[in-house]
Amino acid sequence: MQIACYFHAKYRSKISSTYSEIGIPCKIPYGQGSIYGFFSKDNVQVGDIIIKDQEFAEITREGSLALSALPFDGILGLGFQEISIGKVTPVWYNMIEQGHIFHKIFSLWLNQDPMEEIGGEIVFGGIDYRHFKGDHTYAPLSQKGYWQIDVGDILLANNSTGLCGGGCAAIVDSGTSSIAGPTGVVTQINHAIGAEGYVSFECKNIVHNYADSIWESLINGLNPDIICVDIGLCSHNGFYATDDVIETVVHNQSRDGSTTRESPFCTFCNMIVLWIQVQLKESNVKDKALKYVDELCEKLPNPNGQSFVNCKTIASMPYITFTIGNRSFPLSPEQYILRVEDGCSTVCYGGFVAIDVPPPQGPLWVLGNIFLGAYHTVFDYGNLRIGFAEAA
Repeated sequence: MQIACYFHAKYRSKISSTYSEIGIPCKIPYGQGSIYGFFSKDNVQVGDIIIKDQEFAEITREGSLALSALPFDGILGLGFQEISIGKVTPVWYNMIEQGHIFHKIFSLWLNQDPMEEIGGEIVFGGIDYRHFKGDHTYAPLSQKGYWQIDVGDILLANNSTGLCGGGCAAIVDSGTSSIAGPTGVVTQINHAIGAEGYVSFECKNIVHNYADSIWESLINGLNPDIICVDIGLCSHNGFYATDDVIETVVHNQSRDGSTTRESPFCTFCNMIVLWIQVQLKESNVKDKALKYVDELCEKLPNPNGQSFVNCKTIASMPYITFTIGNRSFPLSPEQYILRVEDGCSTVCYGGFVAIDVPPPQGPLWVLGNIFLGAYHTVFDYGNLRIGFAEAA
């Protein structure tokens, strides 16, 4: 028996009178590895609803010890059947098909008060009006699979971060605790909030050797997409992908095999072009702008996850704003900084991690529980859209 089985509740088909054997083996990517098992069929109860003959995976082996320490016993996916392993019909689909749900929506509220006993609420088939203020702003799905929409510019203290002015993809995912986004933007956020990062000497070398040339190329109107190709740091397509934090999402987004991986020099060059573009839009003088860009090379996101911040400086940190459906959705530092009690002290982490997905699937954001805690969310399956309103 796997170690994780000793720490979690187990399903026992032998004592279920409604169990049906399927037995087809399955392998499901999760995190940095995979979990293994086989498909079975049984009745599943959610609240007072009983879904009959629901297919699911019985897990018999995991590729790492990661699940052993997690508090939950399993995962109930609410994405679309297009990304279901084995094309199994999801629980949500069967709720509708079997007549349990009349309004094809479900809504999510996450309680941000750690002193409260109830951690949140999911409503299948409706909305709990006690948990939001005002009206929901809706954005249409841009792709079926994950609950994916388009987001506009991301603002740091009301200043553009430069990458998503023309739109970026964003997956809304309650299974992700943080907010994940492109390294170039997360680095700017880290710098602004004083998060600990790692220093890249490759990044600094490119600033010292090529920043003047990149600046002049942008001033002269050269296409930003080809600058790093012209100076020889990228191949002809200029696409790149770095190591991923939200491993499962990246695996599925890039599983067609189209991802190309460039050297770190190409990765950093593209980020530096982005950073200098932002400085030009803000009309900063050259010396000041390039000094700032060099400092960003010291604030690259921690490849192992979230970065430490000073708890005493939270009040002075900037708001970070996402643009969705022509409306601004700001996050205060109190909302995007995670406080963790560590014995007699409190440790604070920045709530942003890096994820890099190349075009055409990227650039990509994953709006996890930090965003969903601030905004009550409606997943409208009937109209293929997602709505956000200020949580209450």
